[in-house]
Amino acid sequence: MALRRSPSATCAESWTNGASFMRVATALSESSSIHSDALFHLTRDVSGMGLDPMSYSLLEPTPFKEEPSAEECESLLQRNSMQIPPSDDKIPVRDSTISQEGSKEGLCFSDGRRKVDYVLVFHPRRHSSVRSPPGTSISLDRLSIVSNGNFPPAVDPDAAAERGGGIPAGEAANVGEVCMELGDEGLNEPTEPADHEMRLIRQEFEANLLEAGLEIERDKECKTHGPSFTRLHAPWPVLCREAEFLKIKVPTKTSYELKEEKGFGSSMSTVWKKLKQPFQPKVPHQEHERNKVLSHCFSRDKLHLYNITSKDTFFDNATRGRIVYEILRRTVCVRSCQTIGISTLIAKGVYDAAFPLHDGDYKVIGHVEEKTDRQVLHEEWARYSAFYKYQPIDLVRKYFGEKIGLYFAWLGVYTQLLIPASIVGIIVFGYGVATVDTNIPSQEMCDESLNFTMCPLCDGACDFWHLSTACGTARASHLFDNPATVFFAIFMSLWAVLFLEHWKRRQISLSFSWDLTGIEDDEEHPRPRYETILLQKRQRKQKHKKKKKKKNEPEKPEDGTVTGKDRWRQKLLSTMAAAIPAAIEKLTWKDRLPGYCINVSSILFMFGLTFSAVLGVIIYRITVSALMAMSPDPETKSNVRVTVTATAVIINLVVILILDEIYGAVALWLTELEIPKTETNFEERLILKAFLLKFVNAYAPIFYVAFFKGRFAGRPGNYVYVFNDYRMEECAPGGCLIELCIQLSIIMLGKQLIQNNIFEIGIPKLKKLVRAIKDKGSTEAEIEDERPPKQWNLDYALAPFEGLTPEYMEMIIQFGFVSLFVASFPLAPLFALLNNVIEIRLDAKKFVTELRRPVAVRAKDIGIWYNILSGMGKFSVIINAFVISFTSDFIPRLVYQYMFSQTGTMHGFIDHTLSYFNVSNLKAGTAPLNSDHGDITVCRYKDYREPPWSSDAYTFSKQYWCVLAARLAFVILFQNLVMFLSLVVAWVIPDIPKTIVEQLKREKKLLVDVFLREEKEKFQLIQSLFSKDASKHPGSHVIPQSQGAPLPGRYSTLPPGATQAGDGGGGGPRARCRAASFSQFTRKIPPSPKNENENARHTAV
Repeated sequence: MALRRSPSATCAESWTNGASFMRVATALSESSSIHSDALFHLTRDVSGMGLDPMSYSLLEPTPFKEEPSAEECESLLQRNSMQIPPSDDKIPVRDSTISQEGSKEGLCFSDGRRKVDYVLVFHPRRHSSVRSPPGTSISLDRLSIVSNGNFPPAVDPDAAAERGGGIPAGEAANVGEVCMELGDEGLNEPTEPADHEMRLIRQEFEANLLEAGLEIERDKECKTHGPSFTRLHAPWPVLCREAEFLKIKVPTKTSYELKEEKGFGSSMSTVWKKLKQPFQPKVPHQEHERNKVLSHCFSRDKLHLYNITSKDTFFDNATRGRIVYEILRRTVCVRSCQTIGISTLIAKGVYDAAFPLHDGDYKVIGHVEEKTDRQVLHEEWARYSAFYKYQPIDLVRKYFGEKIGLYFAWLGVYTQLLIPASIVGIIVFGYGVATVDTNIPSQEMCDESLNFTMCPLCDGACDFWHLSTACGTARASHLFDNPATVFFAIFMSLWAVLFLEHWKRRQISLSFSWDLTGIEDDEEHPRPRYETILLQKRQRKQKHKKKKKKKNEPEKPEDGTVTGKDRWRQKLLSTMAAAIPAAIEKLTWKDRLPGYCINVSSILFMFGLTFSAVLGVIIYRITVSALMAMSPDPETKSNVRVTVTATAVIINLVVILILDEIYGAVALWLTELEIPKTETNFEERLILKAFLLKFVNAYAPIFYVAFFKGRFAGRPGNYVYVFNDYRMEECAPGGCLIELCIQLSIIMLGKQLIQNNIFEIGIPKLKKLVRAIKDKGSTEAEIEDERPPKQWNLDYALAPFEGLTPEYMEMIIQFGFVSLFVASFPLAPLFALLNNVIEIRLDAKKFVTELRRPVAVRAKDIGIWYNILSGMGKFSVIINAFVISFTSDFIPRLVYQYMFSQTGTMHGFIDHTLSYFNVSNLKAGTAPLNSDHGDITVCRYKDYREPPWSSDAYTFSKQYWCVLAARLAFVILFQNLVMFLSLVVAWVIPDIPKTIVEQLKREKKLLVDVFLREEKEKFQLIQSLFSKDASKHPGSHVIPQSQGAPLPGRYSTLPPGATQAGDGGGGGPRARCRAASFSQFTRKIPPSPKNENENARHTAV
């Protein structure tokens, strides 16, 4: 690695201009960290000296700078061994746009052999109107870094000689350099100072990537339009090093046959497989189901154990992208305030994006012998025509990683289990349809001969009315409010438990088949915002210390000498400061306290906003009902309740959709204020806030209808008024359950249809259209330069992947609709099933065709979402118990039939639930102005109260207290019964399948056998080495086997057959030999004999 610059530039000029400083560190060993001691010392020196020539307003909030001296510049250059030859002014620059015919459709470097594992994107942002400040000269330096890959790129000798000037053509062709420009040679247009600083940061970052072992190929930075791409490739040694560091499990040469079931279970399994065959996706290269390949964490010392057929394909593209991302995530960049990782540089605007490439185009053009994984996923998974097929979960995991694979596996399990819930819901609804004509309460409400005259629904304008006019509402209410509803509520509560238990088993099975058992959580680096706040805190402390130090410094005498006492005091303080270890800087609760206060107040404000929206809709219903009741049109009067209910629910839906988008942005802002340290903490806090706000927003109107509507309306003669003019609304004559059903169905279907489908399809296409219009000019110029466009251009045009939180959130809210209020709407599982069948293919199409490829992230489970599902499942038991007991008429019917009915039937139930009211007790101005019913003295209203002729008129009757006690008893009984049954179901179904337990034990035993065999072969090889050495040097002293070889026993790691007991060992103590590494002998010995086992050969990396 060499740095070449113009000989006329001095050290002081290089520091002043800031364009020539580039750290060049030594290469790393394979086992060492990429952050070397030299980097640490240089970072400390640069940060302490404040070598910061330009404004860092874009990079750091409160910069702290000091002017360095020329001596410090020279010493720093000498300490870091930066040799600058004076003769080399120019070097060849790699142009990635030439000789790309063999680049395999833009998936490889220009040599056509090295894969592009990752892409970094940035915009030069040059503006010709901007002039550099006077006296600021941009250096013409270039940085030439020799590629350390296995396949050096071929450089055209003539082009190299023509562009390089000082380097011979033959040398340029032999070395094979991947060169990066450090200056602006050949450009007439200047750059902005901030952009120039960004370029320096990029160059330092990429130099550190080269130091870490990556290979780089990038576009010329002199591009005047469009984005510039930096392509990264990880060679085999880097892949091996990082795979060992990340403990990536890879397949070995050992495999075993899975145990087959016998008897009746085997025949049933065979039949079930044949039935499922038409629904299986056509995925090539599926592993044989009867054989399982043994996997083990990658180790460079055990390459002979792995099934390595080709170094290029041993690690798949997703794993390669993950390895490169790990390097990018932990690479230090000193110039950007000692920050770590690519995410920080993207947040600071140094890079625009960073992503791995898709495996070519998803469309199959012509006849292709072997489809790529992306094409297979598009054909068999990401199409609406494949809705009836199972998901190729293993291929999804292979292409996108475990985290996304687990999401789609969870969504598939949830959708499959909605099938039995939908069938039972249809049966319950069918039971209501079949029994509606034989339902006695509905018949009594529709019987005009009974002539129940009801009290007015509003004051003044409303007249008395007959109960038979609400016949349609009563019949519709019976469809959902019947005895089968109670059974369905119990069934759905148990279904939620069964779903969670089934998912746990499925999750463990996937973890076993995907080799996720026993993995450790990856170490996470701090988020960019956390680093920025921590830097500000550190700078404030430094300023405070300097001020304090100046105050505490002793006043020097006028002659400038320091007395002995002061000198002794300074030495003592410096010694004490050096002895105390520096505390690790981190943010405390005091730093986060303002964010916590804003969080609490903002969440309470959002709750108030949601309740205000619900109150506004309530006021709308009350006012519109009163206005429509005053209408002279009789048809308008008859449709008051239906019209008001439908329009109010639509308004609720619109408000919910608007507030959902607002709450998503607010939750993100509030989480940023908390300054979480890692991405995992950030994601968990964001999920909790977003779920809390969206849960309250979606279910507040439903909770009002279910538990509050009609409870506080009062009674005739003593109604509760809003704004002293409008009466509180009451439930329909058939009960509030039918209104709850209407509310739940419209909100659920509206959210699924509009938010989950139209928004997911329409908004991405709209964003893509806007982005295409903005980039129209640059795209046309880019097409002129490059035909056809490369894969990195196509992927950059796709939308970035923003996480799985929105996908999970919409399914969790839907799970609430299915489980919480399912007693009021048995068809909810059916509509959820129909939505999810489309949702799976919609999400699949989005991931395959519309999003950039995400980094393959390991995950053992679905994280905090499981806890939310479990909590909602338990909460649904309580909600359904209260809905059945307080919202429906199920308990009043039971109480009447078994306590108050003379015949033990439901005859007379309607008359039993209606109380009497004396019309003369109405307040002045509330009686009907014009009544068509003649002289009415008594009217009826729905409540359990004493009649006006009783001594305790209009007080709650004995029936009211009986019904209330029965309702509370039902809640307690229902809750405890369902909880007990849930515990029984969870206890009966084991979390880990029995077959998985047996296979884990078998794999552990096989691994032990493999390693014992390897140790035995090592021991035999060492013995043969000693015997050969003894034959070559017969006069040397050879340790007998019984004395020098470790015997089987307490301290031996070898199998018993690896050693033989000596016959003349005597009774002395056993000798314990020092353990020898096998790698110590491989460098000195000839190749092993041909008759040795092939597995005994070790390959050094």
